[in-house]
Parts: sequence; structure tokens; C-alpha cells
Amino acid sequence: MKLKKGIPSMIVVCGMLLVTEKTVKGQNSNPFMEEYDTPYGVPPFDKITTAHFVPAFQEGMKQQQQATTTIYRQRSVPTFENTIEALEKSGKLLNRVSAVFFNLSSANTSSELEAISKQMAPELSRHSDDIYLNPDLFKRVKMVYDKRDGLKLNVEQKRLLEKTYKNFVRSGANLNAAQQIKMREINKEFSLLTLNFGQHLLAEVNAFELIIDHEKDLAGLPESVKAAAAQSAKQSGKTNKWRFTLRTPSVMPFLQYSENRVLREKIYKAYINRGNNNDVNDNKEIISRIVALRAEKASLLGYSSHADFVLEESMAKSPKEAYDLLNGLWDAAFPVAKQEAAEMQAMMDKEGKNEKLEAWDWSHYADKIRKERYNYDAEELRPYFKLDNVQDGFFKVANKLYGITFKALADLPVYHKDVTAYQVKEADGSHIGIIYMDFFTRASKRGGAWMTSYATQSYQDGKRVSPVVSIVCNFSGPNGDEPALFTADEVTTFYHEMGHALHGLLSDVKYRSLAGTSVPRDFVELPSQVMEHFAFEPEVLQFYAKHYKTGVIVPQELITRMKNAGKFNQGFETVEYLAASLLDMGFHTLPAGKEINATKFETAEMNRYGLIRQIAPRYRSTYFQHIFASGYSAGYYSYIWSAVLDSDAFAAFKETGNIFDPAVAKSFRKNVLEKGGTIEPMDLYKAFRGKEPDMKHLLKDRGLDKAL
Repeated sequence: MKLKKGIPSMIVVCGMLLVTEKTVKGQNSNPFMEEYDTPYGVPPFDKITTAHFVPAFQEGMKQQQQATTTIYRQRSVPTFENTIEALEKSGKLLNRVSAVFFNLSSANTSSELEAISKQMAPELSRHSDDIYLNPDLFKRVKMVYDKRDGLKLNVEQKRLLEKTYKNFVRSGANLNAAQQIKMREINKEFSLLTLNFGQHLLAEVNAFELIIDHEKDLAGLPESVKAAAAQSAKQSGKTNKWRFTLRTPSVMPFLQYSENRVLREKIYKAYINRGNNNDVNDNKEIISRIVALRAEKASLLGYSSHADFVLEESMAKSPKEAYDLLNGLWDAAFPVAKQEAAEMQAMMDKEGKNEKLEAWDWSHYADKIRKERYNYDAEELRPYFKLDNVQDGFFKVANKLYGITFKALADLPVYHKDVTAYQVKEADGSHIGIIYMDFFTRASKRGGAWMTSYATQSYQDGKRVSPVVSIVCNFSGPNGDEPALFTADEVTTFYHEMGHALHGLLSDVKYRSLAGTSVPRDFVELPSQVMEHFAFEPEVLQFYAKHYKTGVIVPQELITRMKNAGKFNQGFETVEYLAASLLDMGFHTLPAGKEINATKFETAEMNRYGLIRQIAPRYRSTYFQHIFASGYSAGYYSYIWSAVLDSDAFAAFKETGNIFDPAVAKSFRKNVLEKGGTIEPMDLYKAFRGKEPDMKHLLKDRGLDKAL
């Protein structure tokens, strides 16, 4: 369709975004402006260009503003239908363009997309404030909310009403005019700070490389790691060399296997100092400002801290509850971690190193102890974890649990050549949704792994809107003639993200804002983490753990050794996670007006808990993207909170003697996966399990049960 006259097009010159009044010509020039004419309603990635985003954003905001104006200017008495449901339905175009833009900005960014991000961030912040700080609109919402007990609403309608009302209040609708002006200023500044944090981090990761010229400096590294480093060097224009980066598939194996202690120290220090190098990509001042703005915003809204504000809407409900969990687990895990450090120091002494154990030694000596004590080498498993087989294995697990199937679709448009697409169907062949899978690391992709959505499940006019979801990872790709082979950790990550995907795909609610993963942070990790438990069960390994050359199933004896070895180093893994969670809580329980230096604050917090120098928080402040450029502020604890749930939930499957027990699987799907955020999370969990979760299963899984 033709764009409306006056909607600006976009030109990028030397990385700078210029907006002109020139109209983009052509009947179908901007694919966002109408419903996608694609199979299953997927984004037409083959037709979308960077020039489409700004006009679509601006038109989307305009349309939503028109819709909300219509709502508050109508003369009819406010009802659930003409106010709450009408608000829910507004913003269709804005949701469509936002889903594509922000997903591409994370998975396949460019200088053009980064420029658009900086242009649109304050505009989107202002647009959101124009809705939630509109007194006339809030008046109608409040009128419906105040008479909620007399309305004949079902459970989901009540939930939507409550969520809508709270969104207005928590956005500042009850503040006076001066306070609302301050709220707008905070939101505008904050929108750019979080954006800059993430862009700085990606730039830091892409800027570092460790180039090795002599093969002797590769001592200890497995052939697969050396081959990947040689390929990386070749791709960057360096022949007869080996290249290591700060991306997980590169840096972590180097720290684990390299015998060169000097180089281990070099790459480790580069890794833990991302965003902390006093250069253009430094994040320290950004962190200080983000923390201050969050505390100020919480204070404006009447909360003692940002954590109090966030946790009010979580399962934990308060910082105290989160701290109680974290401190209790710290008491169990920290002595174990110190014992592990002593064992590693003893091994160094035994080798005659005459050196003190340091942080860059930990992974290396943990691996040595696993080999010596458990006869386990993680590289032994890699040939059994071919990507295609691992993927097919998960499909079989999902089929055994929920009856669903996955069908590859080669003709759907994708945003990168490495991305694959699958149709997901019910047992009766009916369509559920589409899932994209984007596995391999690249410079245009931020670090980590995540699940996201391009279209969220809902019902419109009684017809199901099917979800379109995606998982994005940073795994090592194929290497020469060798296919992509996963590590055991990568298998776990894949199962984790696919658990999130099932949450989005199997959602069955009416309203999109309550669908799928639209649940509290400390509940959203339950569906993902429960799937991790299935990955290495004997019945599941039969599906996928086949040697990529011979087709032989992985020996159970090797898996047993892996599981036994997995109990070692759980002190470290739990403590580094807890340290990051406590750091997050420390930042976000600060009161308004407290000025901090990010790294000094981090040091003081870790000293308060007695963290030993050989362990750093899993995420140090300057690269803690979860809390400073994502949605986990005052919520990183949620992974361990959900771990209590998922360990207890998987016990429900194990207790039947059949991990694919149909009744348990049906209950988990019905009471957890399908319900989204329509019911309080603990009520959902108890409907599935029949009781509240027991922490004993988590402690047993981690080998920490004897520590208490």
C-alpha cells in the first residue's frame, strides 16, 4: 500500500540517520503497513529494509494514539469492552514493527539499526508516557477497575483489568503534574542509557581478539577448538594463525583447556573487564546513572527502592524474600566452593607449580580434577551431539510429552542465511505456530541465548492468532567438513531455550498481553529450566546422542561419568551465579539520592559476602546485560527461584517411573504452559503439583544437600 503523504523515509549516510520528507513510492513499499501477506503470518524478512522502520514506527505510534484518543473521548460509560479490551487491541502496527526491529537489533544488528535505535528510543518513551500519563484515559480505566467486583468478568478478564490498571499506576498515572514531568524526563534518559549499554558491550566483544602465531601456545587445546580458532583467523583475513574472541564458544574452551597460563590470564582479564576500560565503550557512568534513575523513579511512585517496585509484581513479592533464598543458598554453596578452591590449589602444588590459584586457573583445574577423579573429558561427548540429531531428539521429546510435531519449512523468509524455520503442529495435524532457530555466533549478534516472539498467541474475533517465536543462540558452527557439534552445556542451553519456546507456542489465552511468557520473571524460567532435566535422561539420549560418524549411541557409562563429574564444581557455579544475583539486588535496593561508583560498589558488595578472589560474579557490573540492558533488573535471582520450581516439577515426572507420563505432561501443559499470565504463578504451580515446591530437589540436583 502507498504510504501516507508526509510519513518520512530514512536515509543512512556514514552511519548517521537522516530523515527526509520524501515519500516512499510503491503500492507495497512498506510491508509493515498492512497484515503480512506471508504463510502463517510470519514477517516478510525478504521485503523488509532499514528504510521501512522509522515510517512504520511513526505511523504505528500515530495509529495507537488515535485509538486511545477515541477511547477516552467517547461519551459512553466506561466498560471492560470499550476501555480495557479496546486498549488491549490498540497498537497493532506498533507491536508488529517493534517485534521485528528489536529482535533484529539483538540477533543481526548493524550500524543502521543502531542509529535507528537511538533515534526511536526517546520517541517510543514519549509515546508510552503519552498513553500511561493521560489523565482522561486513566480516569476511564480507573472507573472500570473500581466497579470490578460488580462486573461479570471471567478469570482472564479480571486479570487483564488488574494488569491494565496496575500498568497505569506503576507508570505514574496517580502522580501530580510536576512529578509526571519528572517521570517523563527519567524515562527518556533511561531509554537511551540502556541502549548505549548494550551497544557498548557488543562493541567491546567485537573489538578484542587473541591472535596466536605459534602452535606451541595451543598446548592442551583439543583439536576441535584449535580447528575452530584457525577457521576464525582465516575468516578474519589471518592465515596460519589461531584467533580467539570473547564470545562464549571461543573464550570458555580456551580457559578450560589451555596450558598457557599467561594467555589464560590475558583473555580472562579481557573477558571480565568488558565495558570497564575507560574508553568510548565504558559502561561505568551509564550504570551509575541507570541505578540512580531507577531509584528516583521508584521513590516518585512511593517505593523504598527499585527492587521493592519490581518485586511487588513477582512471586517473591519483596526484596526480603529474594534475599532469604539467596542467602540460604549462599550458606550451602560457599563452603563447597572454598573446598573446591583448596582441592585445585592442592593439584597445582602437586604439579610443582609454586603458584597461587587465580580466577583464570579455575576452569582449567576444575577440568583437570574431573579427568583425574571421574575419568571424564567433556570433549568425549561432543561427537555424539551433532546439531541435527540434538534438534531431532528434542522434537521427539516434545512429541512424547505433548503430541506435537515439528516440520522444516525451507520456503519461509528468514533474516539471516543461518536461520531455519519450522511449523509446529498438534497431534491431529492442526497448526500451532512457527519457530525460527538461529544457532551460530556472529559479530552482529549480542552474546548469550534467548527466546523471543514475532507474533504472540491470542484470539481475535474468536479465531486463534498463532504464535511466531524464535530461539537465538551463540553456538559454534560447522568446522570445515565437520558438522556443528554441541558441547554438553550447549545441549542444555538448547533445551532451555526450547522450553521457553514451548511456553510461547502452547499458550492458549485470549489476550496477547497475558499470553505465553508474559509472566513474572521468577516464574518464566520454570518452563525453560524443567526441559533441561530431560536432556540427559537415558530414554532421551537414545533419541539423539549418536556418534556423527558411526551412528553409535553414546555409552551410558560415559553419561554416568559426566553426571558424576557434574557434581564437582557446583559450589563455584552456584556461588558465581549467587554473587551476580546479590550484586543485582545490592544495586537495586539502594534508596534514591545515593551516588555510587559502579565498580567500587561491586567490590564492596562482594567483600561484604566474603567472595574469594578466585571467583568473580557470573556477570560483573559493566557487562551485566540482564539487568542494565534487558528486563531482569532486581530479578536475576529468578533463575534460582525458578530452579527450586523446576527441580520439584521434574521430580513429579520422575516419581511416576516414566518421564513421559501422559497425565503429568498433560497437567504441566494445561496448568503451566497454556495459561500464560492469566493466574497467579504459585496457584498455577500448585494446580500442577498439588503442593508448593520443596527445595530439597534443587539441593540434591546440585550435590549441595549435604552442605546444610
